[in-house]
Amino acid sequence: MGQLPKFKFELEKKEPRIGNGGVTRGASVKDFPASIGLAGVSMHLESGVIRELHWHANASEWGYVLKGCVRTTILHPDGSFYIDYFYPGDVWYFPKGYGHVLQGVSDEDAHFILIFDNGNFSEDHTFSITDFVSSVPKEIAAQNLGLSLEQLEKLYQGEAYFAKCEIPTNENGLLSTREECSLTTMHKYPLMAQTPRIFEGGIQRVVTQDDFPISQNLCGSVIELQPNALRELHWHPNADEWQYFIEGNAEVGIFLAQGNIVIDQYEAGDIGYAPMGAGHYIKNTGDKVLKVLIGFNNGHYQSVDLSDWIAKNPNDILEGNFQISEDIADKLPKNAKRFLKK
Repeated sequence: MGQLPKFKFELEKKEPRIGNGGVTRGASVKDFPASIGLAGVSMHLESGVIRELHWHANASEWGYVLKGCVRTTILHPDGSFYIDYFYPGDVWYFPKGYGHVLQGVSDEDAHFILIFDNGNFSEDHTFSITDFVSSVPKEIAAQNLGLSLEQLEKLYQGEAYFAKCEIPTNENGLLSTREECSLTTMHKYPLMAQTPRIFEGGIQRVVTQDDFPISQNLCGSVIELQPNALRELHWHPNADEWQYFIEGNAEVGIFLAQGNIVIDQYEAGDIGYAPMGAGHYIKNTGDKVLKVLIGFNNGHYQSVDLSDWIAKNPNDILEGNFQISEDIADKLPKNAKRFLKK
């Protein structure tokens, strides 16, 4: 097969892009060649700071908040407009081409992970409002915005990318009113408020298009594994898998057929990738709980788990396939496991 690809990238050790109150690290297929179907970004925003009004021409955006609070606004092509607030464990989804903004609005810095359904996506090549307005002829920009040329000159020239704004509060009247209270909205899903699936050795939360209808091209999961526990051998027939290691230490093996397997050790801040259909596993190699954020480039979650496959085949098939005796076949899994504890 030649030289095997690298399925690990140390995202949080990458040289960051630092701006006016914001920090971002991204990994596209350019940085992480194995990651052909998905790209990711780790972003920090100081309180009040925005990732300016922008849109992505080639990818939808799926966000997960790790720390702080993020206010978002988004404009739909039909003119509808939405404002939401996201806290740790919450997920957002913005379709490709929709104009939006992200703002840190808590006392502490906001930290969130962005996943995009295009490996060629780069956070350094998005379409920003300041860049747009300052790139067109001045007469066009002035006419469009209803400003004089003198007033237009006062606008930021170039791409702001990050900018500092006033934090919305009740006192300054910038908080948007909302008559109804809901855990979910069109663009928000509280993943960590979901009752998890509990297995021996770990838990799993999954949000798909069934739960979060607007998220048509991406779905996601957070898994937590106890020490020595294993996310069993499995593969995904409908999507590539992008992993961000939030806490703990892990070993991940990616099977590529014909005896080829790539095994790496991961720690918090690393990202991993498993191509569609490639068998893989995740094992907690540390002495604390392993927590992993996982994104898939499909709105629906599908997994084929080895224990489930074996459990549903008759013993005569297993005996012949593995060339084993009946007593050993009887010891193989008789039901689906998904997570296994040593």
